[in-house]
Amino acid sequence: MAELMENEVVRAFSTYAVIVVVKMLLMGPLTSYNRFARGSFSNEEDVARKSSEEKKQLLKTHPDVERVRRCHHNDLENIIPFVIVGLLYALTGPELSVALLHFRIFAGARIFHTIAYIGALPQPSRALSWVVGMLVTFSMAYRVLNTVLFL
Repeated sequence: MAELMENEVVRAFSTYAVIVVVKMLLMGPLTSYNRFARGSFSNEEDVARKSSEEKKQLLKTHPDVERVRRCHHNDLENIIPFVIVGLLYALTGPELSVALLHFRIFAGARIFHTIAYIGALPQPSRALSWVVGMLVTFSMAYRVLNTVLFL
C-alpha cells in the first residue's frame, strides 16, 4: 500500500475522492439540520415524546428537506461510481496532468451541483453540472476498458 501511495496519480485521486466523499457525507447532517429547522420528520420514533397534536404537525414532508435528500441521493448515484472507476483509472497509469483534469473537473462539478441543487439555481445549471460529472466518469471508464480489456 505504501508503494501505491507513492504514485502521484493515486495520491491525486485519493485527494479528490476524499473531497467528494466528505462533501457527500456532509449531506446527512444538512438533512438533519433542515428537519429540525423546518419541523419535518418522517419517522414516528423521531417524535415519540410529543403529543398527538404535535406529532401530526411534525410528521410531514417539507420541500427544503426533500431537496437536500434528493441532492444526497444524487451524490450516492454519482460519487460511488466515480470512486470505483477513478481508482481503476488511476491504476492504469494515466498522465498526471490528464488525471488531475479528470479529478478536478469531477470534484468541481459535484460541488457546483450541490450549490445549484440546494440553492435552487435555475436550470440548466444543475443538469449541466451533472452531465459534466458523468462525462468525466465515462471518460475514465473508457480509459480503463481501453487499457485492460480482457475478453
